[in-house]
Amino acid sequence: MKRTLPALLACASLLVIAGPPAVAVAPSPVVAPAAVASPSRLPALVPGLPRAARETVRPRYTEYVPRSEVAPAGVRTPRCSAATGPYQRLAEDYLGRQVDGRQSTADCRAIRRFQQAHRIAPATGFAGPVTGATVRMMQARKDPNRAGHCPDLAQRTACVDLNRQLMWVQQSGRVLLDPVVIRSGAPTMETRTGSYRIYLRHRRHISNLYGTRMPYAQFFDRGEALHGVYEDLFSGAGSHGCVNLTMTDARRAWEVLSKGDTVYVWGRKPGV
Repeated sequence: MKRTLPALLACASLLVIAGPPAVAVAPSPVVAPAAVASPSRLPALVPGLPRAARETVRPRYTEYVPRSEVAPAGVRTPRCSAATGPYQRLAEDYLGRQVDGRQSTADCRAIRRFQQAHRIAPATGFAGPVTGATVRMMQARKDPNRAGHCPDLAQRTACVDLNRQLMWVQQSGRVLLDPVVIRSGAPTMETRTGSYRIYLRHRRHISNLYGTRMPYAQFFDRGEALHGVYEDLFSGAGSHGCVNLTMTDARRAWEVLSKGDTVYVWGRKPGV
């Protein structure tokens, strides 16, 4: 997709700002079709913690759960979910459970333990988009480039996998930054694929088009950049083309990469 000159150095996240409660759109796993829930078919999910609880619990990620399962303010231990989440099969497979796509008491307990270990709240055992993305990230840790999509180069390479919505950094067959979850471009503003070089780095960049902050920005193609976001990485439909990272992951990528390093992007974000 072509963009006009004013859009250069202006990439930012695209949030849903009007209309009914949005379906949480999160990276979808590359698994058998029966295990994939299309974003248009997900249940109506909402952030699973009330504002007061978020301020005190401070989870790494807030899972999106059915509205009926949002814990009331002051409830510290939510009940175990009886609902089957959109990433139930993915979680079952990773956790060594019977892969039948149906929630059971034992499944719920196993998923809850996983959520607690990875600071996903509320830890109800509902396999929502945040749990699915975390499972996918952990699956990739052992050998993220197993399929060989990212070129094995002598220089540092940021590998951006749009299919799995993951990014890692490698060099000469060695992983320098383990896979992390990303948010790529929204529909009609997809992150462009190809091989690029980082041509500009700005730790405290502000978009000249949208006026939004782009911390730890590392530009690689006509305004598209790797950068951190302050909001929930799983909110909204996606970015304006940039590769969004959590603040922690954006800082780590900043410390590993340098100007002139390669950024290799491939695949297609599920649902776009």
